[in-house]
Amino acid sequence: MTYLTTVWKYRHFWMSLVRMDLRTRYRRSLLGVGWSLLQPLAMTCILFVVFQQIFKARASEYVPHLLTGLVCWNFILTCTIQGCQCFFQGEAYIRQCPLPLAIYPLRTAIGALFHLVMGLAVVICLCAILRGLPAPAALLSMVPSLLLIFLFGWSLAVLAGSANVFFQDTQHLTEVGLSIAFYLTPVIYRVDDIIHEHRLGWLLQWNPALAFMTLIRQPLLHDTAPTSGDYLYALAIASVLAVAATAALSRLQKKLIFYL
Repeated sequence: MTYLTTVWKYRHFWMSLVRMDLRTRYRRSLLGVGWSLLQPLAMTCILFVVFQQIFKARASEYVPHLLTGLVCWNFILTCTIQGCQCFFQGEAYIRQCPLPLAIYPLRTAIGALFHLVMGLAVVICLCAILRGLPAPAALLSMVPSLLLIFLFGWSLAVLAGSANVFFQDTQHLTEVGLSIAFYLTPVIYRVDDIIHEHRLGWLLQWNPALAFMTLIRQPLLHDTAPTSGDYLYALAIASVLAVAATAALSRLQKKLIFYL
């Protein structure tokens, strides 16, 4: 708690870093933030045309499912890949000021969360057009869901950044691993169909990303809040990663500067 209090104490610093990243990314851009939404929308259109006949799904069900999965997956991808460079990106600040190291992966996670929220806003609008606006109570249940997925992403950024400091091929290996993991995660397909049709489909239920996608998809696609079991499972995964991230930061805090 003392460490988190210190991080909060420097909130104006890391919030300014996030604003700087967003301004730099969209400077002199015609669409601005719209570019971050164009990629999942374009991929949704392409994948819908390709896989609709395979999965025999209606557009009103499959398009929101697909777009929600892509938006969540992009959040995880951003936190992990960009998290690999978070300490190198903040090297100048690390050398000058003894600030908590969690600030630098936090910078990455907040930027990814911003794009996640923007993407989910588009999903809500799309659901309202295709299926009708979800119930307000179901939408409110997304607040704790976003907090959990944010903790998950922040922990991923810490672990990826810590590993990349000592072994700088981590980012390249992570990119390959996540390319494979994309097809092992129910982004394109629905997990219920795989479980019923394939013997090893039950292994998908152990995919950590599925727990957080379920929290987001449940209110948007099924108009109900996630169950307490869904929340507890996601909380357990996020807590385990948070503990691992805390252990990594405790080892790096004093000697990271020697590896940059």
